[in-house]
Amino acid sequence: MLEVDSLSKSFPTPAEPLVVLEGITFTAKAGDRLVVTGPSGSGKSTLLAIIGGLEPPTAGRVCLNGVDPYQLTPADRAHFRNQQIGMVFQEHHLLESCTALDNVLLPVIASGNANAEQVSRAQELLVRVGLAGRQGHLPAELSGGERQRVAVARAAMLSPTVLLADEPTGQLDSQSAAGVMDLLTTLVDEVSGLLVVVTHDTAVAEQVASHSQGRQLRMLDGRLVS
Repeated sequence: MLEVDSLSKSFPTPAEPLVVLEGITFTAKAGDRLVVTGPSGSGKSTLLAIIGGLEPPTAGRVCLNGVDPYQLTPADRAHFRNQQIGMVFQEHHLLESCTALDNVLLPVIASGNANAEQVSRAQELLVRVGLAGRQGHLPAELSGGERQRVAVARAAMLSPTVLLADEPTGQLDSQSAAGVMDLLTTLVDEVSGLLVVVTHDTAVAEQVASHSQGRQLRMLDGRLVS
């Protein structure tokens, strides 16, 4: 399902290129649960952005479900990302003028109007993240943790086979964090998909790695060290 081969990423600077990733190689299959850990600045979020089709690599290759997204046109890559990948960012990135329900429906609305079945799924997802009574609220009317849970529901809206989560529990208390991680795992299990989580939270890392198909990847200075 996922092949990362000799992946590198650098950014130009006035002096010399800033190397963020160097020689990253690993594979993962349907059902796997990967957790990526490491200190700040080790390249974890950049790796997730490249896997998610958001940031092209400087060298190397990413292949998701047999497709290299960076060989597609920008429009086709956006469509591929919409249909195949769900992503939970460090910041919720909700549209402030849209309700919680509308924000969950954004992946659908990007391709046209939502039908009754899709609206029902969005409502169900909000119930599952504990926001049954907040569907009509704007992001400004929600707490930070509630906004992040809306973002989790949005990422799962189209039942993606690859779900990427960058510090998904950073604004949640320990009990809510465990619940959100359980939900992420359940949502991925429902489609026999792949979950990749970047986190500093040792409890979250242990929760993901303890899965029967769990595995931890540790990064340091842009390289995999374990």
